[in-house]
Amino acid sequence: MTARRVVLLRHGRTAWNAERRFQGQADPPLDDVGRAQAYEVAALMAALRPQLLVSSDATRALQTAGPIGAAVGLEMRVDERLRERSLGHWEGLTRDEVQQRYPDEYADWVAGRDVSRRGGETREQVAVRAQAAFAELPGVATAVLVTHSATAMALCAAMLGMQQEIHVLGPLANCHWTELSAEQHDGVADRWRLRAHNVGAPGTVVPLPVHGPTEDAPDADA
Repeated sequence: MTARRVVLLRHGRTAWNAERRFQGQADPPLDDVGRAQAYEVAALMAALRPQLLVSSDATRALQTAGPIGAAVGLEMRVDERLRERSLGHWEGLTRDEVQQRYPDEYADWVAGRDVSRRGGETREQVAVRAQAAFAELPGVATAVLVTHSATAMALCAAMLGMQQEIHVLGPLANCHWTELSAEQHDGVADRWRLRAHNVGAPGTVVPLPVHGPTEDAPDADA
């Protein structure tokens, strides 16, 4: 019997993050803060001694994974199935712009409901593709997956057997991560357990509002 650990790491900050702009599958790079965060988190990931490093193919994820690979001496794998949730016609817009242009969709989003009519993916669709990517990973002791907030939440919920309609766990801050663990029997992992959530080095992150529950919407990489 051996232990298995998976770290779902969100990428560093982009200018769009700082502007509270919906990114989805658009491809802005890290800003100066995000690049500094990537180097800082690389040292933390190195301390976990991972044997596998996989990244989304988005530029912001690749730029985050690069320093990690250098720090731990691992060649990065790239998997497009770890991309952020497609947000359809919201991509590139700020939260205020979405609220003004699509008030009914925005109301659903802040209430925590799945908004598929914006032309993007549902949470379940994101979970299915992320799970497919995860199922193909070798059973190493520790794996780091560099991904995105909504994708990490969908995959985490699926691995823990939780429903996708309402994400109980909050969104990840930039360069913060969720850690899951399981025991392996004959190379097969049993039930996954949550060890940590939204963990990261202290420093500059996009702050999450605390003045109202509807402000902290759970599923956008904004």
